[in-house]
Amino acid sequence: MPLSIRVLGSGTSSGVPTIGCSCEVCHSSDPRDTRLRPSILIRHTGPDGVLRNILIDTTPDFRAQMLATRVDRLDAIIYTHGHADHILGLDDVRPFNYRQGIIPLFATADTFAIIRRVFSYAFEQREVRTHVPQLDVNLIGEEPFDVFGLQFEPIPVMHGRERILGFRFGNAAYLTDHNEIPETSLAKLNGLKVLFLDALRHKAHPTHSTLAASVETALGIRAERTFFTHMCHDLPHAETERTLPPGICLAYDGLEIEVNETA
Repeated sequence: MPLSIRVLGSGTSSGVPTIGCSCEVCHSSDPRDTRLRPSILIRHTGPDGVLRNILIDTTPDFRAQMLATRVDRLDAIIYTHGHADHILGLDDVRPFNYRQGIIPLFATADTFAIIRRVFSYAFEQREVRTHVPQLDVNLIGEEPFDVFGLQFEPIPVMHGRERILGFRFGNAAYLTDHNEIPETSLAKLNGLKVLFLDALRHKAHPTHSTLAASVETALGIRAERTFFTHMCHDLPHAETERTLPPGICLAYDGLEIEVNETA
């Protein structure tokens, strides 16, 4: 069955508009230039016929993203890594807990160690006097894992000196926060219909890919459609997109993509 991907945020860690900035992109009237922190929501109907919402990363904008998308149920959360712009919205899962109970969480041991430290109150074995996030922690490595009938294949990428994860699911892949994709990971990205890549800006950065480098990567992978994400205010949407090769676009907040899971 088809799955859909909604881009909840396509911006970098500071978001766009960036606080205190007077540049043209931060004051743009194009809604595609407003970029919350990077996250996607996957909607998938499993073998049991139930439609489920699977989230990748809980950004500091998570509450606003859920309200804008009118999500009334969250079935699972998967983490790419433990940086602040990818985890700090976790406390806002509590309204989902009130209605549906415990939510499965999938993360590597290193990422969960950070989440546990930041949100220690949610994982302490003691009586609490208020509501805390209720999560069923599932530790993952670099082997594929199943989430309600949808297979996720971890795709290791380098984020500076840190090895973090992107994910392939069906004929789509989501890779954010990378400045290098190892050859062993590139080999796992054949035959994609939809690909997301980090493309921070034009100028080189020690932990993120540039626009030009991501274009080169996209042309090498040859997905049917490639969308760039994790973009800062150096990239005006309309102007930048006019420079891109066919089949390569900039993602934007609220973008909905249907992906056929068959070859």
